Parts: sequence; C-alpha cells; structure tokens
Amino acid sequence: MGDRTHTHTGAAGRAATAGGPASVRNVVLVGHSGSGKTTLVEALALTAGALNRAGRVEDGATVSDHDETEQRRHRSVQLSLVPVEWDGCKINLLDTPGYADFVGELRAGLRAADAALFVVSAAQEADAVEGVTRAVWEECAAVGMPRAVVVTHLDTARTSFEEMTRVCGRLSGHDRPDTVLPLHLPVRGPEGPDGHAPLTGLTGLLTGKVFDHSSGERREVPPSAEQRGPLQEARDRLIEGIIAESEDETLMDHYLGGGGIDVATLVGDLEKAVARGSFHPVLAAAPPAGDARQGIGTVELLDLVTRGFPSPAERALPAVTTPDGTPRPAPVPDAGAPLVAEVVKTSSDPYVGRLSLVRVFSGTLRPDDTVHVCGRGLDGPGGGTRPRHEADVRVGALSTPFGGQQRPVDRCVAGDLACVSKLGGAETGDTLSDGGDPLLMEPWSLPDPLLPLAVRAHGKADEDRLSQALARLVAEDPTMRLEQNEDTHQVVLWCMGEAHTDMALERLRSRYGVRVDAEPHRVPLRETFASRTVGRGRNVKQSGGHGQYAVCEIEVEPLPPGTGVEFVDKVVGGSVPRQYVASVEKGVRAQAARGVATGHPLVDVRVTLLDGKSHSVDSSDAAFQTAGALALREAAADTRVQLLEPVAEVGVLVPDDYVGAVMSDLAGRRGRLVGTEQVDAERTLVRAEVPEIEIGRYTVDLRSLTHGTGRFDRAYARHEPMPPQLADRLREAGRNDAKSG
Repeated sequence: MGDRTHTHTGAAGRAATAGGPASVRNVVLVGHSGSGKTTLVEALALTAGALNRAGRVEDGATVSDHDETEQRRHRSVQLSLVPVEWDGCKINLLDTPGYADFVGELRAGLRAADAALFVVSAAQEADAVEGVTRAVWEECAAVGMPRAVVVTHLDTARTSFEEMTRVCGRLSGHDRPDTVLPLHLPVRGPEGPDGHAPLTGLTGLLTGKVFDHSSGERREVPPSAEQRGPLQEARDRLIEGIIAESEDETLMDHYLGGGGIDVATLVGDLEKAVARGSFHPVLAAAPPAGDARQGIGTVELLDLVTRGFPSPAERALPAVTTPDGTPRPAPVPDAGAPLVAEVVKTSSDPYVGRLSLVRVFSGTLRPDDTVHVCGRGLDGPGGGTRPRHEADVRVGALSTPFGGQQRPVDRCVAGDLACVSKLGGAETGDTLSDGGDPLLMEPWSLPDPLLPLAVRAHGKADEDRLSQALARLVAEDPTMRLEQNEDTHQVVLWCMGEAHTDMALERLRSRYGVRVDAEPHRVPLRETFASRTVGRGRNVKQSGGHGQYAVCEIEVEPLPPGTGVEFVDKVVGGSVPRQYVASVEKGVRAQAARGVATGHPLVDVRVTLLDGKSHSVDSSDAAFQTAGALALREAAADTRVQLLEPVAEVGVLVPDDYVGAVMSDLAGRRGRLVGTEQVDAERTLVRAEVPEIEIGRYTVDLRSLTHGTGRFDRAYARHEPMPPQLADRLREAGRNDAKSG
C-alpha cells in the first residue's frame, strides 16, 4: 500500500459513473484549526492531476477558493467538496472547518463520508491536539467509521512524528494503543543551523522502500545503514499490530514461531482491518515544494484511500422511516434501487442561487427528476424551532464543485455527491426520495446552539428584509436556531460561539444585504407577590355622555412555584353582577401578563374577587376590565414584588484535570452543585443548577477555561426568587433605560 509510482490525469466523476458505488470513496478530513487540512487537500488534488503545477484548475481558480467570510477571516468556516480521481476511483475529499464553532459543518462531513482522515499538526501542543481530536474520534468509533491519521507540519523546527503518533495512539484508549501505528517513517535531511533536519521523504515499513523527495521528484532509493535499526523496530510493531487484527488466527502462531509472512498477505490484512475500522494507520505528509507535483506522502495517502478505505457499497446506511415514523427496510447502496438521498449542506451562490450538496445513498438522482423533500421538525433552546415540512420538488441542474467552478453532471449515482440547484425550500438535513414512496432518514447528531445573539433591524429597509434573511440563514445552518421570544420581544439567533455569531452577522450584511444591530440578550424574568395583600380598583368616569362605573376589591396571595395565576370569585349579594365577574378576571390576567412592577409577567398568585360596585347604566365589560387591572396594580403597591429568574439544569463534561476549576467557576455564577459522575477513565460530568442570567456566555467561557475540551448542555428547570440586591440593580437599570429612551 503506497509503494507505487503514479501519474494520473483526467476528470473525476467518470470512474463513479462507470463503476457505481464500488468506485467511489467519500473521505472527510477533520482536525484542529490550523492543522493543514485545506493545504493537504490541495496537495492531494495536485498529485492526482486535478490541479496544475501552479495549484489552479482550468479557469484559474484554486481548489481552496472560499466564500467572502473565509477570505476576510482567513479561516475555513464551511464544508467544501473537492473530487479527484485516482486508480479508477472517484475520491470525494470533504474538507471541514477545524474551529469548534462550526461543528455543524463537521457533522455534515461525517454524515456524507464513509471514512475519516484525522489531520494533526506536529507543531501543535500534544495536549491541545488530543483534547480537540478525542471527541470526533469517539464519535467515529461509535459508528465504526474507518479512520487514519495524517501528521503535518513536520518541517517545523522541534517537531516529532514519533511523539505525535504516541498522542494519537491514546485516542483509541489505554488498552488499544497498538491499533494506531505508522505505515511509514519520515526521512529527514541534514540538520540546518537551527538544529532542525528537514523532511525529505518516507520509508515504507512493510516493504522497506525509501521514497526520496529531496530532488523535487519522488524517487526510490535504498535505505541507509542508520535507518535500518529504527526501521526494523517499527516494522516489527506494525506487523504485530496487523496480525492482531487479522481474521486469520493462524498468522500469530506462525509469526511467533519464527515463520515469515509475505508482504502481500500483510497488506491484504491491513487493508481489511482499516476498512472495518479496527486499525488506524498513521502517515506523514507535506505539500509539494517548488514546481514539484507530488508532495511527501500524497501518493501514499491516495493509495490508502483507494485500497484501504471502504466504498459506499461496503458501509451500513442510516435507518429510514415513513414521514409518520413507521420503520422501513434499510436502503440499498445500488444505483438501480429506489432513490434515498440527503441534503448535507445548503449554501447560496451569487449566480445560481441556493445550492444543495446532496449525498445519494440509494438509487440515482438526475436533473428534472421530481422528488419528495421531507424535513423533520426540531425543537431548540428557548423555544427556537425548525418546522416540519414536506413537498414534491423538481430537481434543477446537477453539478460537482471544484474551487470556484460548478462542473455539470448528468446524474449522481448511489454513494456519490453532487450539488443540486433550485431544490425548492429544501434545508440541510432534509431527505429526498421517490414521490410515490416518501421516506425520512434518521437524523445525524447535532449539538444544541447555546450562545444567544439578540438582533434588531438597523433601519426600516432592513426590517422589511430581516425575516426572510434570517429564515434563509437558519435553513443553511442546522446548528443555528431562530427564536421569536414572546416574553422579551427579542429576535434571538442561538449560535455555537463567538465566531459563529460573527459569521452570521457578516453573512446577513454581505450575502443578504441586511444590516442588523446586536443587543444584549434578555432572559425571561417573572414577578410574584412576596406576601398576602389587598387592592381596590375604582374606575369611575361620569363627566358627560356615556360614563364608566366599576369598582372591585381583590385579595392577592402568593402560591407555590409553577402554579401560574388563579382567579377565585367570592362575591356575595350580587355587588358585582355575574356577567362582569369574567370581565374582572380578564382585566386581572391582562395586567398580570404585562407585569405590575418591572414589566415582567406576574405568576404564582391567587387573585380572589371579594366585593365591588356597579351602575345600572354606566357599568360595562370594558369598565370592569379596567377596574380589575387597577386593583391588581394597587395591591402590588402595598407589598414587595419579588423578581423570579429562570434556573437551568447544567451538565458539564470535562477532563478530570479541569473538574476543580469548573466547579469553582459554577459557584461564582451562583450555581448549586448537584453532583458529579465519572463518565470514563479521564472525564467527569459535573451537574449543577445555575441561574440562566449567569450562563449567557458560558459556551465561550467554558471553552477558554478547559482549552476547548469541555462541553455542556442545559435545560430549563424552574423560576426562583432573585437575590434582592441583584433585583434592585435590574430595577434601577430599567428605570435608567426608560429615562434615556
């Protein structure tokens, strides 16, 4: 595997069309920000002949052409697809963002792929690499996705391939480090003045062949005498690791007995172990230098992908149901089977409009086909939702992306990916199926967005376009939720982090032409009475014409949390006519919804109507509604009105090293520790109840506190009384805002 010399040209896509799913490889590149994923994709495309020596496609665009947000921020923020051809296979390289805020793009890449390349930088600190990579590694392990590791930036001073291999070995657990082993050892040239020896080539551990790139071309040379010792030690360990994963149980006895095993048998067992996800080879890679077409390790990587990674036909497909939830047989990865496909990404192109990146799991998708689009509803934090939707839609043009180009294709077969234009209102995560037999695929896992961004239109023109722009933004990004908060009257975008919010604001402005202003997010507070009190509402106006006459007396008493507002009628003798009792209740409830002290809804009280007066001519429904509201306000003036704040149940999953810091931080946020739970050998789940006003930015703060290794979830628990001193500060701030307004 990887010891051949190749020269490849030709357009990706012909192999997939000719050979169907068996000739497709879908590979997602994952790794921490700055690990070199995009550079590696370009190097692989150059080696495969998809780029010229200047790193450009035919129209002069580069494979890494990004949208306007990426160009300004010099950071990948979206999933990109680069198809190349190698050894008769179409390889769909899915480049994902490394920044944690864009986990939705990462999950989309994992859904579309059948194998993963973990790209790690030797220039990064080992703890940072392991912490960021572990969560995705475990996610792939849970579904049995094949994985390999690529170590980059070995040309940087004081880097160690061996150390990074040990770090990656810990990802598989302390009991299975020998499932993450190198296939090749890097070859370094003479040390420079800084003491650093540059990377010049690779040595294949199974074949012993050395491929040297020091001349600018990849050529085979014999191993030197000083290379043979480390080579043999690493080779023995690799062979033992391969044999341990072999399905042939006699190999280990044969090997331990001193018998030799031929390279072809080892390579065959290696490829099988990689394909089923039980062995994870480590390779080194460096981009081409100068005018060279082949970078160090790029041929070896492409060989690994085509020979070691499974085709779509070898992978289990996600479960499907009917739109009403009835289970159906699993789809078949065959081009002639009924259509089952999924929108894994939605984007907007300035020339062709909305583009949907679709993975076809079963059947064949063609232009002008009529398909059934089905999307499930999703509940989000704070009431944010995505409504369920279904429609029959006619498919527009199909294309495959490459840099700034969209290359037309006449069909997309099972296992392949393509961009579809004008796919109606399809959103990311929607299922495409035959109209006569609509299906819905099992959704992929997505974390809840937990950082709120409250926005308002900058001007009248922006206000007219804001709703549509926000709807399109949320349809493109499944990790973003839109909430119209009825309590605070704010429009809230729930995002994954600060970079995610910055991207949302920038895209609203640059892509949709909408200017918005961000404002502080307000949590929905409540009011309640601290003690029993009474109030009298007198609405008497008789200054000529038809007057108003209504008087009511009420008693208000606090109730247990979660009770709401109760209304009790205890009027005797008809002092308030029966037809007006409901009017008093309506006025009381309307005033409770508006609040009686700070403008927040009043809850957890019982209002009892005791007495009142009426007039045979001037009493009316409206008059008694007003009297009921006045009575409630008067009652509030004679007692202390307590502010209630929402409290969330919070679960924080962190490495054991950060448990103390997290618990101290939660205590500083007025949190109450509920308990801790050991999740595995190295991580603990900390459970606490924390006021929501204290965790508005906890996503950002936790990432900083734990160096990106911690994550949390939250759920509304109840409203509780706010400390008096804090409530007084909020009341004062509200009065100041009212004066300034």
